[in-house]
Amino acid sequence: MTATAPIPQQSPSARLSAAPAGYPAPMYPHRATEAQHSERRIRSFQPRRGRMTNAQAGALDRGWERYGIPIDGSPLDLQELFGGLPVTLEIGFGMGETTAAMAAADPAAGILAADVHTPGHGNLLGMLERAGSPNVRLAAGDAVILLRDMLPDASLAGLRVYFADPWPKPKHHKRRLVQPSFLDLVLPRLAAGALVHCATDWEPYAEQMLEVLSASAELENLHPEGDGTGWLEPADHPDGSIPGYAPRPDWRPVTKFERAGLAKGHVVHDLLFRRR
Repeated sequence: MTATAPIPQQSPSARLSAAPAGYPAPMYPHRATEAQHSERRIRSFQPRRGRMTNAQAGALDRGWERYGIPIDGSPLDLQELFGGLPVTLEIGFGMGETTAAMAAADPAAGILAADVHTPGHGNLLGMLERAGSPNVRLAAGDAVILLRDMLPDASLAGLRVYFADPWPKPKHHKRRLVQPSFLDLVLPRLAAGALVHCATDWEPYAEQMLEVLSASAELENLHPEGDGTGWLEPADHPDGSIPGYAPRPDWRPVTKFERAGLAKGHVVHDLLFRRR
């Protein structure tokens, strides 16, 4: 009887390049279900597989088994994944500099970092490899599927959304991540006392975020009279200003997107809310 030759195993970066082009997010390994392939809904992101550098591809291949989680609809046990650490979900980590810095600064907190940007996965994995940070896991794919199908209720100690795509054109506002339907999905996953932290340099989007978060009776604004620079009494707000923004917290590093926005003269707004 002739022995069958073993099928060679592809690396995570090679599996990514073979993923079906119609699926909106990378998977490592690719295990998208038929339901996810055929799902029709408005998404807040553009597929961003992009070209990885050799360093990024190498970091992905070395680090995926340790740090990576495919967003495939399978329920997650965060207590097991993070060894009992409180876990904050970060949606949209870009190239990962902020995630890596915050993980190193607070090793007693876990970060579940979700994004669809392939080079960003490789870049963050490289930084985690060099720092030896054990408290981060990368979720590759659509954060809506992660929240809806994979995370238990009251499992998150926090949510971070830093400099999400503002979709500035009015016809694209429906694609913005932070809106009532998204909040309906997030709130059950937040434990009591969980911190919701959003930041953006696009003022109309900041106003939308503030309106959406303030409309929930389950969230408390930690700076209801703030203007982003400190505490102000209502009568002291400049004419036409909208109170409710937090001063920039010391624990949030300045991001690449923030620096780019500031260089263009944009005003950065932070919003801090707590789950009641």
